[in-house]
Amino acid sequence: MWLCADCAGPVSKLPEISAAAVAAEERKQQIAQIRDYYAKLNRVDNVAFHIRVANREYCKTVSPQIGTHMVTVQSLPNKYRSFSREALNVSWTKPTVISVVAGSPAAAAGIMTGDQVLALDNVAVPPRRTAGWIGGYLKENGARPVQVALRRNGVDQTVTVQPVIACAIPIEFVTADEVNAYTTGDKIVINTAIVALARTDAQLAVVIGHELAHVNLGHLEKQNVNALIGTVGGALVDGGFLLGGIYTGGAFTKQFKKTGALAFSVGFEREADYVDAYYAARAGYDIAGAEEIWRALGQAHPDSIRFATTHPTSPQRFIQMREVAAEIADKKSRQLPLVPELKVSRAESDSAATGQNSF
Repeated sequence: MWLCADCAGPVSKLPEISAAAVAAEERKQQIAQIRDYYAKLNRVDNVAFHIRVANREYCKTVSPQIGTHMVTVQSLPNKYRSFSREALNVSWTKPTVISVVAGSPAAAAGIMTGDQVLALDNVAVPPRRTAGWIGGYLKENGARPVQVALRRNGVDQTVTVQPVIACAIPIEFVTADEVNAYTTGDKIVINTAIVALARTDAQLAVVIGHELAHVNLGHLEKQNVNALIGTVGGALVDGGFLLGGIYTGGAFTKQFKKTGALAFSVGFEREADYVDAYYAARAGYDIAGAEEIWRALGQAHPDSIRFATTHPTSPQRFIQMREVAAEIADKKSRQLPLVPELKVSRAESDSAATGQNSF
């Protein structure tokens, strides 16, 4: 501190702070944070489950699911372990159910939060990497019923769960202040901030459905193809200048690649908005009023109200969602299938996706 002997500092007489009191408050806040996180994750899991089940025919990969989330202290991230038992009332060795999706096979079988799951078909559930193990077991088991041995209030019992087939793409729920959701093609990432922004489950269904639509419509692959076309075009221009003795440093290749990747970007987003409304409606959500998510997004990102670069403006998205809601309501009134009106068949648009598309 001698280097800053003449530096200015606080002039107030500050109270002494007890290290023990700070540690106790830290633990209280950690417990509150993990409870809030898993409460929001429960909401995401509920909506995502219904979206994935209702729209499985559009997904490239599907898997059996039962609609429950169970953990042990050991299966949680390291940062949560020291206080997760107190926060979530979970065991160190026995997987404990912390959420059950309403209307899911687990709920139909009578599984409840707080149940300890001992085995599936007499195979013990491991205390580590529990979710991954259960997913793998269900995949191997297929659509066959599963005998779930569980313990509730110290009493052991066995229930039969009939899995349902649903879209297999996983959902990753991330603590982040940015109002965003995106897909990398092999997973959908939902930020906590956008869950807070979505005031209704219908609005959240639109968010999740939007990313699922990007995957099912092959938008990521199409963007990569467009970027490749731009790269080739730019390389030809750079090559032409090089033949003339001018070195561009690959400037045209880089710019044309970027331009190619952005080609139809706004159109892809509008298409995902259109299809996500159908996905949500097919999952049983009333999307009348779901367009309010775009007004909320406009307040969170004011530039989105006027400028459309990679995405439509929030007013465009609001109006389109309202129009699509009316389109869907008309189909319902005429008892028509809730199928998006696509220019090409789904088979033509099917493709594996790589890269990233955001909300």
